[in-house]
Amino acid sequence: MYYVGIDIGGTNLKAGLVDEHYQLVATKKMPLQFTSMEQMGETLTDMALALLEENHIARDQVASIGMGFPGSVDNRRGVVIKTVNIPIRFMPVAEMVHRRWDVPVYLGNDADCAALGEYYHYGDEKLESLILVTLGTGIGTGIILDGKIQAGFNGFGGEGGHIVIVHGGEPCTCGRKGCWERYASASALVRQTKAAMEANPGSAMWQMTGGLEQVDGRTAFAAMRAGDAAAKAVVKQYLDYLAEGLANFINIFQPEVIALGGGVSHERDEDLLVPLQSMVLDMCFGREAERHTKLVKAKLGNDAGIIGAALLGVSG
Repeated sequence: MYYVGIDIGGTNLKAGLVDEHYQLVATKKMPLQFTSMEQMGETLTDMALALLEENHIARDQVASIGMGFPGSVDNRRGVVIKTVNIPIRFMPVAEMVHRRWDVPVYLGNDADCAALGEYYHYGDEKLESLILVTLGTGIGTGIILDGKIQAGFNGFGGEGGHIVIVHGGEPCTCGRKGCWERYASASALVRQTKAAMEANPGSAMWQMTGGLEQVDGRTAFAAMRAGDAAAKAVVKQYLDYLAEGLANFINIFQPEVIALGGGVSHERDEDLLVPLQSMVLDMCFGREAERHTKLVKAKLGNDAGIIGAALLGVSG
């Protein structure tokens, strides 16, 4: 049997065929062209069926189809409640698919789906709990406990980027102040790097980038390795912010693994994971325990959301 997963992004739709060993065996990608919810429902169904046809898979060989949306869903009713950056409100996705294909349909938040994909592909050892933290424009988090996504009774839970780490801090798009993603996302690191450059005109970061417009999440780390003092301060502060949120998660859930994703996670272990592991342990309740949460790099990259969406039915 196979499972179909679709990852709905802000600009693209990505579909994948996952086999019974949870391996991604085929993919399909197309631009998101949104005119109405009705048209979106048709497109998602068309894409899934085209994926089967292209790979010579019959409909009755598919156990279920899962979809990950950038927003909140009601999986029980098969309805997308609200999405971010796409004008979807209360879209009856399962009903739309069932007009043409009688297959079980499962819905999830895109970050939760990515976490589920990482959970099933972590390694040979059997995990009970994993939290995925993706460092991008914001901070996306997905919580897997006992092999199941934890999204709260209404589907809005697990939004770790909006825990507050600085009381009365920077305004966040969610309406609060001082949210974790305002200080520890990749976007936050870029802002912090630019501020340090403006305050330190002699910093090597100027020569390495050529100007503020070329700054990205790698700039401070690269300059730090070159010995630049201002860059070292930026990285130290950024890791402090990142560790604060990670320690909060560990103190609440004590997961076996926290997987870090996003561009920042590609930094060298000695510059990111090694210092973070020590910093986080110092902040955590239960630091005297024999076992501690492992910090690792996410393995699946952009495929995590597709695989996790496909396996929504497997996880229950």
